Amino acid sequence: MTLLRTPLHELSAAAIARFVPFSGWEMAVQYSGLKAEHNAVRNNVGMFDISHMGKFLLAGENLVEALQTLVPSNLARLAVGQAQYTVLLNEKAGIIDDIIYYHQGDRRGVLIVNAATTQKDWDWLTAHLEPKGITLTDVSRDNVLIAVQGQKAETVLQTFVENLDLSSLKLFNHATAEIYGESVFIARTGYTGEDGFEVMIPPTAGQKLWTALSDAGVVPCGLGCRDTLRLEAALHLYGQDMDDDTTPLEAGLGWLIHWDEKGDFIGKDILLTQKEKGVDRRLVGLQMQTRGIARHDYPVFVNGENVGIVTSGTMSPTLNEAIALAYLLAIAKKGQAVDIEIRSKLYPAQVVKKPFYRSPHR
Repeated sequence: MTLLRTPLHELSAAAIARFVPFSGWEMAVQYSGLKAEHNAVRNNVGMFDISHMGKFLLAGENLVEALQTLVPSNLARLAVGQAQYTVLLNEKAGIIDDIIYYHQGDRRGVLIVNAATTQKDWDWLTAHLEPKGITLTDVSRDNVLIAVQGQKAETVLQTFVENLDLSSLKLFNHATAEIYGESVFIARTGYTGEDGFEVMIPPTAGQKLWTALSDAGVVPCGLGCRDTLRLEAALHLYGQDMDDDTTPLEAGLGWLIHWDEKGDFIGKDILLTQKEKGVDRRLVGLQMQTRGIARHDYPVFVNGENVGIVTSGTMSPTLNEAIALAYLLAIAKKGQAVDIEIRSKLYPAQVVKKPFYRSPHR
């Protein structure tokens, strides 16, 4: 299969990026090195080409009312210019995808979805929204998406942004501004646990911005450090930490369910049952107690009994400790001692509070 390339691919290649296949795209996994890129975001500023992500424009009367039936969060609480991280649910309350909805008024909104689920999300949304008069436009290939992340993101990006004071944008707020004479979408969102912005911009202007940011000292960063950064912040990766067979309550996303503010939505009855009776398993944080790194699909044991499985794991560059997310039987509590099987040997770990790292700059 021929892999897709973003409009920034040639610039990444010129920066000697190492590429890997990812969700049908050829994406940069690292440039100068995972740890250097990771530390640049934690301590300074870095940038990511995330143009592979799905980008949908929604329009129509009663847009929020129609979209409300597909998610557990109350989108009606949003003011124009605010955004909500939430999940699309199937009839079993399984997570079709995690998304961000950007509210632009009664008739307009923007959805950013995962690259791996773009077509699945499109099919689900069109099937449920078009009969209600909502028009969807897929602009995934028409725009570059650049994430500028880190404590100095605002200062650096502001030099290129016209007609918008970035300090006025609060976390999970968004606005339209100009860069190089082009109208661009800017949101104070990201996937690193640090302060930062995501900029949706036409390709030619996006290429110019990427080059200018690099010349200004912003470090190009790949998917490798994007994964270590998001895991330190205990941010979920769709397809590993949650999927179609995982409910928000199992995934530790119960805070997305606005029980007292919502009418009916797909999967609500199942979630109400889980709320009443409890879940059989839940996603927890683990910290290794000795050498050894827990990886995806490694089994977890307590007193010799298999009690769960690792979904994501890495050596944390910030903490210099091995951390992981895992689904364990719901009886697991903070401080619980467990063993993780790594290459046929058991290594001790402990259930710890999430997130593993919290930025002082956010």
